[in-house]
Amino acid sequence: MSDTQRYQLTQDHRELVESWGMNRRTVSYVFRPTTAEQIADVFTLAKSTGRTIALRGAGCSYGDASLNAEQIVLDLSRMNRILEWDPDSGVITVEPGATIRNLWLYIIEDGWWPPVVSGTSFVTLGGALGMNIHGKNNFKAGPIGDHVLAFDILLPTGKVKHCSRDENGELFHAAIGGFGMLGIFTRITLQMKRVYSGLLRVNAFSTTGFAEINAALEEHRAQSDYMVGWIDAFSTGKSFANALVHTANYLAPGEDLNPAQTLRVVNQEISPTIMGIVPRSLLGKLLQPFNTNPGMRLINLAKSIQASVTESGHTILQPHAQFAFLLDYVPDWKFAYKPGGLIQFQSFVPFDQSERVFTRQIELSQKLGIIPFLGVYKRHKPDDFLMTHAVDGHSFALDYPYTDQNKAGLSFLVQQMARLVVDAGGRFYYAKDSLLPADLARAGMGEERIARFAAIKSECDPERILRSDLSRRIYDGFAG
Repeated sequence: MSDTQRYQLTQDHRELVESWGMNRRTVSYVFRPTTAEQIADVFTLAKSTGRTIALRGAGCSYGDASLNAEQIVLDLSRMNRILEWDPDSGVITVEPGATIRNLWLYIIEDGWWPPVVSGTSFVTLGGALGMNIHGKNNFKAGPIGDHVLAFDILLPTGKVKHCSRDENGELFHAAIGGFGMLGIFTRITLQMKRVYSGLLRVNAFSTTGFAEINAALEEHRAQSDYMVGWIDAFSTGKSFANALVHTANYLAPGEDLNPAQTLRVVNQEISPTIMGIVPRSLLGKLLQPFNTNPGMRLINLAKSIQASVTESGHTILQPHAQFAFLLDYVPDWKFAYKPGGLIQFQSFVPFDQSERVFTRQIELSQKLGIIPFLGVYKRHKPDDFLMTHAVDGHSFALDYPYTDQNKAGLSFLVQQMARLVVDAGGRFYYAKDSLLPADLARAGMGEERIARFAAIKSECDPERILRSDLSRRIYDGFAG
């Protein structure tokens, strides 16, 4: 069968496509190309049938970023090859469907690690660039875009552009973080991070309140490679915003007496069982009965007590993969949120406003009785990408259950929290968004950036082929 025959809007290509948070699902025509030529054929199909295309990698966006109801979804997960690897320089070239897991498995035994990773290893590199992901080291390493040396991007016009900071630099800084609206990465070259051990030195300590955690992160920022805070949004009174903070550092050359062993993949992998007894694959189901406010309040309290006894004030050596990919510790943990799913609201607020804004976000959640089951706190620095979410300050990511009973209240809560962010000069992250209203999305990004992005969009995609449910919801009229 020729590619021209393969790419037709037939029933066998119609699939149910779901957001990672399980809060949105649509039916679309899904195609899974393996070459740039096949991608071009799908562009031709879209133009000839008046359809639009949304891009999808591993489907790890919490909301509707990779959904495209009754239109075309281009799933790039089969374009997952490692194209080039230089173990001397740490420069690697991959296809867009290669995942962070593919990446670290390939390079770690040569003494390298991805410079920026998300909380799950299953994100594709194309998706990582499209959303310009950040990690627990953003305050020091910046987003993944800061470590991209070059990429090739296939535009809907049929042109292929080679982009770096020196060649097609404007497109380079717009496509990274451009949420898939300008073109499709077909070849990505990145610089990896040299490591001298498969272990990190991890320290843990407790804080209470945002003033205290902010002060602690500033105190540890200069000497830490990673920092993250886990905040209990159920805590009240003198324990309000209780947090367990982890900092971590790479080991210096010579500190690890047996790096060849600690860098082995087998010594990085997360154990399939807890204490050698309970399979991790069962934990999602075991957590489901606790997926209520009382249940999660109990779990948070138990975790706080356990952390104060076994973690706070302690230093451990931990493998990179086990420290980095906490979301992979419990396979399919999100299923505990069924049937409604979950949303995550992540906002980025300048340093001098973060204590006030994030305190108020928890207060509003507690007042409405819609309390996030998980709160993750990070320190950030600015970057040079056009549609950036970064600020010189902090981010707070909040996981909320999404149910028939709380949908209206949760939508109201998100609008109230988002207004606080915009008024403080903050921004939002499209990989995590499900409910952000268009006016607040635009206000957070700013009309000057939007206008510049719209102009680049018109050059790269004059027929507005690349669109998604997210782009329609928050930016219809300039990016699809």
